Amino acid sequence: MKQKTIEERFHMARNDPSLVVIEGFHPLKHAVRFGAELLEVVSPNLQELTALQSEYAPDIAVALNGLATAVPNDVFDKLAPVNPPTGVMAIARRPAVDLAALLDDPAPAPVVLLENPRNLFNIGAAVRAAAAAGAAGVVNTGNLDPWKPAALTTGVGLQFALPVARTEALPECARPLVAVDLGGDPLLDFRVPDRALLAFGTERQGLSRELLDAADHRVSIPMENGVSSLNLACSVAVVLYHWKLGK
Repeated sequence: MKQKTIEERFHMARNDPSLVVIEGFHPLKHAVRFGAELLEVVSPNLQELTALQSEYAPDIAVALNGLATAVPNDVFDKLAPVNPPTGVMAIARRPAVDLAALLDDPAPAPVVLLENPRNLFNIGAAVRAAAAAGAAGVVNTGNLDPWKPAALTTGVGLQFALPVARTEALPECARPLVAVDLGGDPLLDFRVPDRALLAFGTERQGLSRELLDAADHRVSIPMENGVSSLNLACSVAVVLYHWKLGK
């Protein structure tokens, strides 16, 4: 059987639910730090890649050593719609996430629920905030895959740092459901309960009536007069750090 070309392998990986394509050094850095199984790493300039690794992530030198393959610039240009300026891309196995186990975890850290987000960049940024604050995981409903390259780019690969998954509908679990909503009680007066499921809606539409009706608590983030909403990832960061600093 004829061996597939690099272009074919990257194209197939983008459509394979068991794989992910990592675009850029900083997502790759975090993927390596958090145990990603890398199948292929390519760069048009291995010397520049080594310099980036030495300056920004000397801790991954051993794990990355010998994995990267040099490819011509014209080949690298075909591997992504927009080439990452840091000049490296990779294919990795997508970690399996047991959603039921995540939601049943007795540890006190909250799980972030993004209801039907409409932008992959927002999903990735929310994952980044969740990883930084120590959330137990991130789950989104709707049709957007939080492991797509655009989400991995804004998440700087931190999808590998905590469980991140997509589900078709609001998951059923025993966690207290906290809806972040403009009509809720002030966040400053609210103590986030242990094992909370923190639900965030879209900037334009907010949370669905179904989710609001199912919520055990509704809280709002204080904003100045005339300001109607925060970016999704900003909202996630505000609520998670309210929890983290109030523990």
